[in-house]
Amino acid sequence: MAVILDGKLTSAKVRERIKNEVDALPEGARRPGLAVVIVGDDPASHVYVRNKKKGCEEVGFLSREYALPESTTEEELIALVEELNRDSEIDGILVQLPLPRHLDDKKVIEHIDPSKDVDAFSYHNVGRITVGDYDFLPCTPAGVMELLHEYNIDVSGKNAVVVGRSNIVGKPQALLLLQANATVTVAHSKTKNLSEVTRGADVLVVAIGKAKFVTADMVKEGAVVIDVGMDRDENGKLCGDVDFEGVCDKASYITPVPGGVGPMTITELLKNTLTSYKRRNNI
Repeated sequence: MAVILDGKLTSAKVRERIKNEVDALPEGARRPGLAVVIVGDDPASHVYVRNKKKGCEEVGFLSREYALPESTTEEELIALVEELNRDSEIDGILVQLPLPRHLDDKKVIEHIDPSKDVDAFSYHNVGRITVGDYDFLPCTPAGVMELLHEYNIDVSGKNAVVVGRSNIVGKPQALLLLQANATVTVAHSKTKNLSEVTRGADVLVVAIGKAKFVTADMVKEGAVVIDVGMDRDENGKLCGDVDFEGVCDKASYITPVPGGVGPMTITELLKNTLTSYKRRNNI
């Protein structure tokens, strides 16, 4: 039976460390500030934004939310981003994705000051991550690495397979595993003999958005299995990209859904915001 990688517990520990740093700031000092911009009425996005606001309150950050209508133009959105770039109370700017179709998310993100790009999505920050000289890491891949560290799972020299090649999770996850000295394979929808590839993984990270796609026959005995998926099964129940019940008996460590990687994502966002604050205040 696999050891459960508890994202809730790990997240709580990291948030406690962040809160302690904020509490230790001199009396009257400005608190770290995070601005979240959301455009339109996507229900999932609004849930994420509420959770981010709750996280800010928990650790003592200033939290600002800008909820814009679906009809917002690109010019209006960019003007708000540039205003936040100049705002001395704001250390982190997050534009919630996905944006409505008429808005170019890449163009909008490129207008965020890289020193406030706490999602680490801008070309500037992506480039710095690629060469291993960064201030911020994308929140979900960073959360995965935090979990591995918390449970003393050393990936050095191990075969790591990342299933998924998105710019938000798959690609940066592969880079972080590589920087931790794993031997990394990135698999995707065009990969031939995918089951054979995944069975070679000592560490398997799955981020493809297909409910219970990875089954026990695709997993090596004793593998560490990280499920980044957030899906609904045939009964509408929340689940991941991995068939948890089937894989649990075969893996050495596994993340549950919910309660695994999910809680870590917002916590890493808070961590990035604190990093920005400290750099901006020479702390």
